[in-house]
Amino acid sequence: MAKQQILAQSECPVARTLEAIGDRWILMILREAFDDVRRFSEFQKRLGLAKNILTVKLKMLVELGVFEIQPASDGSAYKEYVLTEMGRAVFPVVVSMRQWGERFMFSKGESFSILLDKERSEPVETITVRSKAGKVLTPADSYRRVITRDV
Repeated sequence: MAKQQILAQSECPVARTLEAIGDRWILMILREAFDDVRRFSEFQKRLGLAKNILTVKLKMLVELGVFEIQPASDGSAYKEYVLTEMGRAVFPVVVSMRQWGERFMFSKGESFSILLDKERSEPVETITVRSKAGKVLTPADSYRRVITRDV
């Protein structure tokens, strides 16, 4: 069954998102892309991922529209994987996962990396879910409804 057919089977955005980018290596590739990694060799070096697996994951991300392949910015013969608008839009998802991990996945005394604002060298603000009026929402404050996309 083709990926688009699998994605089309669920009306749940969480299920479709997990099907598209929920793989551990996909998320690690995106993390590296947010750190401005663009070349296959650099992804491979930083992740330690087998070349055949990295090839499959990057191809999938290009087909999905998360990356586009462009000529290298330095004018060399290499190609670069550049995040599209769709790819950049995953940033808050990855930051939210990172912040959850910072909070719950490390024991006292363990070292871990944190995400800093480049301009101020301060930790980024914790992501929260808010209503349009600005109220912080919990799961008890929200519900799901099925709608049809107009566009």
